[in-house]
Amino acid sequence: MALDYRKCAQEIADNIGGGSNVASAAHCATRLRLVISDNSKVNKEALENVDGVKGMFESNGQLQLIIGTGTVNKVYDEFLDITGVAAASKEEAKAAAAAKQPWYIRLLKPIGDVFVPILPAIVASGLMMGLVEALAKIPGLGFGDSDWFAFLDMVANTAFAYLPVIVAISAARVFGGNIFLGAVIGLLMIHSALTNGWNAANGYDVWYLFGHIKITDSYTLGQINQLGYQGHVIPVMLAVLFMSKIEGWLHKHVPEMLDLFITPLTTVLVTGLVTFTIIGPIFSTLETMVLAGAEKLVANPIGSCIMGALYPATVVMGLHHMYNVIEAGMLASKGLNTWMPIASAANFAQFGACLAVGLRSKNNKTKAVAIPSSMSAALGITEPAIFGVNMRFMKPFVAGMIGGAAGALVAAFMGIGASAYGVTGIPGYLTINNALLYTIVLAISGGLAFFITTVIFKEDEPKKAAAAPAKPAIDVNAQPVVIEVGNDKIVAPSKGALVKQEDIPDETFASGVLGAGLGITPEIGVVVAPCDGTISTVAESKHAIGISTESGLELLIHVGVDTVKMNGDGFKPAVAEGDTVKKGDLLLNFDIDKIKKAGYADTVVFLLTNSDDFNDVKVNA
Repeated sequence: MALDYRKCAQEIADNIGGGSNVASAAHCATRLRLVISDNSKVNKEALENVDGVKGMFESNGQLQLIIGTGTVNKVYDEFLDITGVAAASKEEAKAAAAAKQPWYIRLLKPIGDVFVPILPAIVASGLMMGLVEALAKIPGLGFGDSDWFAFLDMVANTAFAYLPVIVAISAARVFGGNIFLGAVIGLLMIHSALTNGWNAANGYDVWYLFGHIKITDSYTLGQINQLGYQGHVIPVMLAVLFMSKIEGWLHKHVPEMLDLFITPLTTVLVTGLVTFTIIGPIFSTLETMVLAGAEKLVANPIGSCIMGALYPATVVMGLHHMYNVIEAGMLASKGLNTWMPIASAANFAQFGACLAVGLRSKNNKTKAVAIPSSMSAALGITEPAIFGVNMRFMKPFVAGMIGGAAGALVAAFMGIGASAYGVTGIPGYLTINNALLYTIVLAISGGLAFFITTVIFKEDEPKKAAAAPAKPAIDVNAQPVVIEVGNDKIVAPSKGALVKQEDIPDETFASGVLGAGLGITPEIGVVVAPCDGTISTVAESKHAIGISTESGLELLIHVGVDTVKMNGDGFKPAVAEGDTVKKGDLLLNFDIDKIKKAGYADTVVFLLTNSDDFNDVKVNA
């Protein structure tokens, strides 16, 4: 009997809370992919019993219903008609799923995405800057007047002097814009015709591109400041985001024969005007407000404590370089820079938090970034630690804020200060007026942040269910490659004889509607990671695990047939959703005898669930 497509779609809609509970709907060759707003409204048990639904699972924030080739598109059309939901592509559905993440993750993720690729340049420059500045401050060495100092200072400062350009190129990649147009916007914001942003206090010229109407003594309508944005991050990212949106819109609306000329010209011109008339001025106003408040706050210990906590947040906004104005004013009026210990406490706290991440993490990539980034922070350059590590995990960033607050409070009570500005952290010993008290401040701020991070950082905690397997472990290097997609070669996750997909003792798995793959008759009750990836799902009944890879593969390891009915008896997962795993890591222990005694086949089913997304999938079974 033919499937009633509309009835199937209606029952699906009824059991997911209706169209108002659907954030996005798309389909692939076999599956209906839904992004649900409120999962509590979904009746999963009823969905599995809907006529036409051959199975369901959740992956990467999507509820995926298996309908079948040639059928899913018809059910999808009826579903859209019934619910009123707009059609979406698979990529749009993935974007909608990502949009369901907490707001602070969505807000901070682009910053991390922009900064992670440029970390090597920042780390190298940060370490060199700290060392060169320290050597230049050593009395009697004369290094500061040498040609070597001039050369090394130039090399060390390059990444930071032209940081807006590097950020703009990376941001263009993240936001989908042309990276070369992004570079132009970055260069535009630090153009040599503009007054260097760090010298803004000395005055700058203005343009009157849209008239000259005086509003107040300090502001004229149509006035555009000829001021660069050296050292800034957020205005550059916002400018490139705007640029990418303008460019994308123009590509869609400008005729192809004119696109090559009109789109880049219009994109750069409009972005430049918006940047210097709206994005830049708003940020400058915010900057002035923050700095005025900072001068008042640091006048008392409580204010110093607050600024010690907020300092890293101003680094994120690109405001911290302007603190030199405050420091210069302090030296001019009092001869003592009491801001420097506050900045040092905040920076050293981020060092302590970042170092704790590097020491606790078992992820080699995280270690490779965290440890050198922490050394850079100890020398006063915190961008690598903040953007590359602490803000990615957030808890270390907060721990650093707490440590910075404590250290700044102590520094204020001690009344210590520096005879210069621009140097913090370890190099600050060369300018501080009391080295012993300064050591106490650094120890408190860095030590407290290190301790808090060590306690609350959970990324590499041993998995509670990861008991050592009683049976022999699997040598992953001896496992055969069973799935190949381009350069990705995925090995068998369990040891045993390979079973062709069509011979798997389950119609749904064997038919391929869940994706291409194979079966394995297990010799031992152990499942290991077949590749590097992130755990996307762990079934409530513990018998199935999903893995997502950086290259976009979505893998499913399903132990046994109908073993969901065992309700987890005989299965001991060693991982949880969100965990990062390496090839060969233990994922699951299972009891083969229990599966057989329960009357189920023990076949380990291994599938590439999104195989229809690729044209070069090869299964070796």
